[in-house]
Amino acid sequence: MRHLLDTKGLDRRDALRILDVAEDMSATQQREVRKLPTLRGKTVVNLFFEDSTRTRISFEAAAKRLSADVINFSAKGSSVSKGESLQDTAQTLQAMGADAVVIRHGASGAPQTLATSGWISAGVVNAGDGTHAHPTQALLDAFTIRKRFFGDASRGRDLSGLRVTIVGDILHSRVARSNVWLLTTLGAEVTLVAPPTLVPQDVTAWPVRVAYDLDEAIAEGPDALMMLRIQLERMNAAYFPTEREYSRTWGLDAARLAALPADSIVLHPGPMNRGMEISAAAADSPRSTVLEQVANGVSVRMAVLYLLLAGERTEAEEDGR
Repeated sequence: MRHLLDTKGLDRRDALRILDVAEDMSATQQREVRKLPTLRGKTVVNLFFEDSTRTRISFEAAAKRLSADVINFSAKGSSVSKGESLQDTAQTLQAMGADAVVIRHGASGAPQTLATSGWISAGVVNAGDGTHAHPTQALLDAFTIRKRFFGDASRGRDLSGLRVTIVGDILHSRVARSNVWLLTTLGAEVTLVAPPTLVPQDVTAWPVRVAYDLDEAIAEGPDALMMLRIQLERMNAAYFPTEREYSRTWGLDAARLAALPADSIVLHPGPMNRGMEISAAAADSPRSTVLEQVANGVSVRMAVLYLLLAGERTEAEEDGR
């Protein structure tokens, strides 16, 4: 794997390969000593032009557990705030000997530009760009769904036969876009539920069904319900009347949680607006996978960095899993 820029370009075989390597990484995290020597001598740069806590920390933990050296670069307080371009920043990282660059950027397409510009030779991982893609979040969501439904028998399994409903701010969500393409590639049936004002215009080209009534969608009995954060910081217009009305119509409250089938699970990419798109009762219920998603995120990002920097596993490693 040279770069990981989005999930639309991942085929089923490549997606399953990442998830299966993440299974191996997850198993190592149950040991007393969780650190592996795999990427010793490699340098991973976390290049974040947008604020982030969990994604940056997750990538940092993943790289360090693989024994890589980690450089954290934040645009705030850096030369970027003085007007330095992405090209100049990239060439500086190249001069420092970066082997992989994990980039989060407010502009859709920035990771693609970095990967194809010739400015750097390092592998590029998209940690979220504008409203375009967030591939590792979709991978950890798929990993979490697969683990919840298939447990120890999940290795090699896709998500055929499972129904996933994604609810909320689809328009501004790179998480929703990445999940749509990955989940359908893995065989899941995806439904989007949102206010009409928060549904993208190009959604007719997506392999999904669109609905506007959350109660009707819940009555259909989805296997997994993914609640998206309302991204108020990306909204420059009134997409719904009030936060209270949004919560009443499209929020996952205790009554809607109780209406879900007994074996349905609830996902949220975080950070959560408790009391708006999800109630505390739903966020803290046994069917919530929020903390599992955080833990699985480290394993998935370990797998991505491993495949990016260490290449193919040998047959001996495969046999000794």
